[in-house]
Amino acid sequence: MAEPETPAALPLYLRVAAALRDDLTQRRIAPGTRLPSERSLVHRFRVNRHTVRSALQLLRDERLVVTERRGTFAAATAPEATGPVLAPGLLRFPCGTGTPDASAVTGLAWEPTPTGLAGQLGLPPGEPSLVHRHQVPGTGETPVQEALSRFSRHALAEVPELARYRRPESWPARPDLRLLYHWMHRAGLRLTRRESIGVGPGPIATTCLTVHRVVSDQHGHVLEVTDIRFSPDSACWTYEFMS
Repeated sequence: MAEPETPAALPLYLRVAAALRDDLTQRRIAPGTRLPSERSLVHRFRVNRHTVRSALQLLRDERLVVTERRGTFAAATAPEATGPVLAPGLLRFPCGTGTPDASAVTGLAWEPTPTGLAGQLGLPPGEPSLVHRHQVPGTGETPVQEALSRFSRHALAEVPELARYRRPESWPARPDLRLLYHWMHRAGLRLTRRESIGVGPGPIATTCLTVHRVVSDQHGHVLEVTDIRFSPDSACWTYEFMS
């Protein structure tokens, strides 16, 4: 059986979990059916047993499988979902799916929250919020893609891997938040993405495409607000949802 394409930069256990998740959601492993043994999975994916166990734990957390004395089985019924959840390939942050651009310039900062977004992010107007910038340079001085993300107070409280960026001294030189949606999912937050696309003037080109994204959890708490601008002749936009 062919394995789904998964970005090579992802940790091995996430790649194994993605392939098994695809088997489960596509019913190649029917509900209630026993999964292959750990030894079989080690051979299939050419990884060690610890990697397989980490992948199975992630699927248990997602309630896609259950483990008992006789082995690990596909859940008899799929967990209820109130909105889109992570697709098998894992959604990319901040600019959609696909191979990350090695030339991208990223950065973190604490900046005052604009009045129009403060209430949405659960912050008083002017209170600093964590901001992530992502820019893909073009052939000249004009970038082909820019993204600016602001994170809510709720996101920083619920996602431990994100909360550690509260301390500027812990910021890496080139922050990589590509696993952000996985972190949110692992924290028990089922993600709903609402995106609006428009065309307008901007620094990227005389005319650029804009995407305004709001990511919320199953309780309606806003986790992230991202504005993305890109040159329409240099980039594409891909939606990848799974219900």
